[in-house]
Amino acid sequence: MSTVTANTNNTKADWKVTMNPDDLYKNPMNIAWTFDYMMSGDKVEDLYKRAKQNQWDSDELLPWDTVVDPSKPLINDRSDIYHQMPFFKKLSKSQQETFTAHSTAQLLSQFLHGEQGALMTAACVTHSVPDATAKLYAATQTMDEARHVEVYARYCDKIAIVYPMSLWLKALIDATLKSDRYEKVMIGMNMIVEGLALGAFNNMYRTTQCELLKKLTFNVMRDESRHVSFGHAYLGPVIAKLHRDEVEDLAEFAFQAVNILAHAGTAGTLASRVDPGFLQVLENSNLDPQDFFKGIEAAEADGIAQQLPPGQIHSLKDLMLPALARVGLLTPTVRKKYEEAGIPVFDDPRVLEAMEGGHPVAA
Repeated sequence: MSTVTANTNNTKADWKVTMNPDDLYKNPMNIAWTFDYMMSGDKVEDLYKRAKQNQWDSDELLPWDTVVDPSKPLINDRSDIYHQMPFFKKLSKSQQETFTAHSTAQLLSQFLHGEQGALMTAACVTHSVPDATAKLYAATQTMDEARHVEVYARYCDKIAIVYPMSLWLKALIDATLKSDRYEKVMIGMNMIVEGLALGAFNNMYRTTQCELLKKLTFNVMRDESRHVSFGHAYLGPVIAKLHRDEVEDLAEFAFQAVNILAHAGTAGTLASRVDPGFLQVLENSNLDPQDFFKGIEAAEADGIAQQLPPGQIHSLKDLMLPALARVGLLTPTVRKKYEEAGIPVFDDPRVLEAMEGGHPVAA
C-alpha cells in the first residue's frame, strides 16, 4: 500500500506519496518491435494526421496573465452541488469562499495527477503496441499528455495549492500500469480514464466562469476526444480477432476498473469520507467532517445531488460503458457482474460519438 502525507499552511500544501516496495511496477511488457513501417490507411492513421495538425503551444495560445481568484466560484453556482446544499448556505461568507477555493483546488489537482497518469500510460502504449501506425499515434498522445500536465500545473500554481491524488484514482491508474497486456492499458486509459476525463472536461468547459480555464479546457478536451477515439479505432478490430477466453479476460479487467470508479468520486460517497485530500479540504475550510457529510445526506434526501445539472455529461453512462460495449467488452458473462455490483449498463453511443468530434456537447 502507498501512504499519503500532507503538511499544510495558508497557501501551499506540501505532500508526498510514500511507496511500499510491493507497489513498484515489476511486470514490464514484452518489447514490441515492428519493422513494417507502412501506414495503416485507416482511422488510426487519420487520428495521427489530426494529432499532428492540432498540436498547440500553451505559451502562445493561452492568456496566462488572467487573474484567478480561487475564492470566487470558478464554476457557475447553479452547476455546483455544494452551493445548492442548505447546510452550505448557512455558512459564513468567509467559510463559503474558503471552501470554494479549496474544493476547486482539490478538483483541479485530480486533473493534474490524472494527466501524469495518462502521460505514463500513453508512453507504455507507445512501447508495447505492435502496430507501427498505432505507435506513431500513441507518441502524439504522449506529447498531448505532457502538455496537459504542463498547463494544469501552471493553472494550479495560480490557485496556490495542489492537493494529494485521490486514492481511488491512483488505484485505477496503478492497476492499468501494472496490467500484463497493452490491450488492458488501452482499455484502462483510452476508454475508462480518458472517458472520465472527457466528461469532466466537457462539464467544466460548459460551467466555468474563468476565461483562462475555459480556453485551457477546450484545447485539452479536443486532444482527449482523439484519445478516446483511438481506443475504439485500434482496439475494436484487435478484440474482434481474439479467442473468447481472451475477450472475457479483457472484459473482466474493464469491469474491475469501472467498479473502482462506480463506488468512488462524489462527495457523498464513502470514498470522499476517507479520502485524505478531501478531508484536508474540510480541515482547511474549518468545517467539521461529520457536519459536512450530514449536510450532504440531508441534501440528497431533499433530491439535491441525485442528478447532474441539465446538459452535463455523465462519464460512466454516456462515455465509458458505451465505449466498452462498442468493442465487445460487455459480454453476457460480465453483464451479470455489472448487475450484481449495482452498476446499470448503458450502450447508447450517441453522446460518445458526438464528443469524439472534438467539440463540447450537451447530454
